[in-house]
Amino acid sequence: MGISHKAARTAIGAGLDIAINHAKNNEEQGIQDIVNLLNKYFKPTEKDKEKSGSNAFSNIAKYTSDPNSKWMRYARKLFENVDPKIIKTLMLNLGYEAGYRGLNTVRETSDKYNCNVPWTMLFDPTSACNMHCKGCWSGEYGTKHNLSFDDMDSIVSQGKELGTHMYLLTGGEPLVRKADIVKLAKKHSDCVFHCFTNGTLVDEKFCKDMLNCRNIILAISLEGFETENDFRRGDGCFNNVMLAMDLLRKYKLPFGTSVCWTSKNCETVISDEFLKLLVDKGCLWAWYFHFMPVGQNTTNELIPTPDQREYMLKTLRKKRKENNDNLLVMLDFQNDGEYVGGCIAGGKHFLHINSNGDVEPCVFIHYSTANIHENTLLEALQQPLFMQYRKNQPFNKNMFRPCPMLENPSFLPKMVKDSNAKSTDLEAPEEANHLVGKTVEYSKEWAPVAERLWDERVKEKARKDA
Repeated sequence: MGISHKAARTAIGAGLDIAINHAKNNEEQGIQDIVNLLNKYFKPTEKDKEKSGSNAFSNIAKYTSDPNSKWMRYARKLFENVDPKIIKTLMLNLGYEAGYRGLNTVRETSDKYNCNVPWTMLFDPTSACNMHCKGCWSGEYGTKHNLSFDDMDSIVSQGKELGTHMYLLTGGEPLVRKADIVKLAKKHSDCVFHCFTNGTLVDEKFCKDMLNCRNIILAISLEGFETENDFRRGDGCFNNVMLAMDLLRKYKLPFGTSVCWTSKNCETVISDEFLKLLVDKGCLWAWYFHFMPVGQNTTNELIPTPDQREYMLKTLRKKRKENNDNLLVMLDFQNDGEYVGGCIAGGKHFLHINSNGDVEPCVFIHYSTANIHENTLLEALQQPLFMQYRKNQPFNKNMFRPCPMLENPSFLPKMVKDSNAKSTDLEAPEEANHLVGKTVEYSKEWAPVAERLWDERVKEKARKDA
């Protein structure tokens, strides 16, 4: 960490201390102090100015200028329900280290080495999981594959050199490795570790550990009310999730949820009743993931229909608008492509490292030509498959058709073949042609719907810009 970097972090930290202290007596003043701090230190780069004259933090002021706005109410909720020391750490690590300084470093590194360098990385501490959800490939992996602590430490250390300070932990069930995750978070106190978990292993001790670390946050999988959730995830899972959320809220820990939406639950998980449950339980954000038919034994049964996807797309966007009272940050992984330039895999914005060390383009795309036990992280980013991604992205000008597997199935087999990549499925290797064979009909059915929706979206944006 250079002197200027240390000085900036110290100055921002001191400013956050003042703002958070103000917020104890006057939340609005504390929030405005933070906005002023962001405007002072998070200046747009030349590339940002070329694009829009601003950066990701420049638009925050307009959302906080009205004390009655949705996002001011959200900010007040954050101050009321999250430990102030965690707020400070996340502002420093997620806001400054990852979102501002890290993002700029990632861009510079990408230009320097002429390859994709991700803003965030996903890795699996273990293949072990205490559940067997329908349609989930990791439930078939068993317990024999694990990244050692030294493996994980190396991934994060190398990642920080490239500019990456945000790490998503998947699995398997990552909390099987709670002790090592806590150790990792303490060592890399300038990063954020976001665990996707089934929630069953959240206990008092782990909550206290997270409170002490301040840089571990959770997204707990939930796929509807008890009937819908336990249909895929098993009897008793819903009640266990409710208990975990109550415990996290008790300790004033920030958390969200992860929703895999399928043909069976899509209307339920976007309903007002379900969103109210999430907000009432203390969730601050919700990831929405379109079901992917990954794995030899997975069928198409749970793939949403085009009508269901259109319903999800439109309903989710409606409910996160300013004029909707739902106080929840909602991220639609498959339908928000326009905001990130289409497919974000292959190191463009993220990559995935499985519990065997294989460096894959995406958590849903299990192919690779590099492994962290044999290659540096930079070498893995320069592997032929990732360079194929870099060459071909975006895979479609229609941002509602971003994926080379789900909506553009002709791409993936060719990229795998041209890069001589191998299947990295840990139990039953799946050929790329077999995988996309489950999505070809879906892609054909979705294409005309996506074209209509994208045409409407382009016209809508043109009207706003006029």
